[in-house]
Amino acid sequence: MITLITGATSGIGEQLAKQYASAGDTVIACGRNQDKLNALAQFDNITACQFDATEIQQIRLATAAYPNLDRVILNAGNCEYVDDARNFDSSLFTRVVTTNLLSMGYCLEVLLPKIKAGGQLVLVSSSVTYLPLPRSEAYGASKAGVSYLAKSLAIDLNDIDVTLVHPGFVKTPLTDKNDFPMPMAVTAEKAADYIIKGVAKRRKEVHFPYRFTLILKCLRILPLPLWLKLAKGLTR
Repeated sequence: MITLITGATSGIGEQLAKQYASAGDTVIACGRNQDKLNALAQFDNITACQFDATEIQQIRLATAAYPNLDRVILNAGNCEYVDDARNFDSSLFTRVVTTNLLSMGYCLEVLLPKIKAGGQLVLVSSSVTYLPLPRSEAYGASKAGVSYLAKSLAIDLNDIDVTLVHPGFVKTPLTDKNDFPMPMAVTAEKAADYIIKGVAKRRKEVHFPYRFTLILKCLRILPLPLWLKLAKGLTR
């Protein structure tokens, strides 16, 4: 099996690359940081592929040597929070939406034709899409777009299975910057385990940790005015 993974130089993507390679897959580990990619390429079965996912020509050139893929996992992403919604920062918003959502479109244009019939496409979103949360105007909007994109693709792609991933809090260098509690957070290794098992079963949605994501799904049933009142209390 040939598995291509974006955002493979850190966190969930790095662990996915290592675990798939350990299981015998040929892994194409993609990312921007060449030094980190070189370190990954020291592992058996991992090949480094350097590109910026927000630049379609870089994606096209870097992946030209890989015409036949069994599995593509679009995992690259970033998170920045809106600290002052009244003075909205459109530059921050653009950065986050470009990295998390528009890059998916660039990758899909280049990589979808490379996936074999019967192959798999995996899009990593976030459980933030279940409910509007404080300071998440940019991150949440971008990930909501990813979730809708994956669900639509699951309808229209007849010869490729699509899996949408909704992680809860995962301990990674990205979330190390968070200045708030992260209930029920799991390690990147555990997150990779959840994803690999769900993808192997060709599930349409993989969400974890289950207790946390099920709580969010239950809260989603609340009338919006009630949830907004509760969410405002989180910011105090």
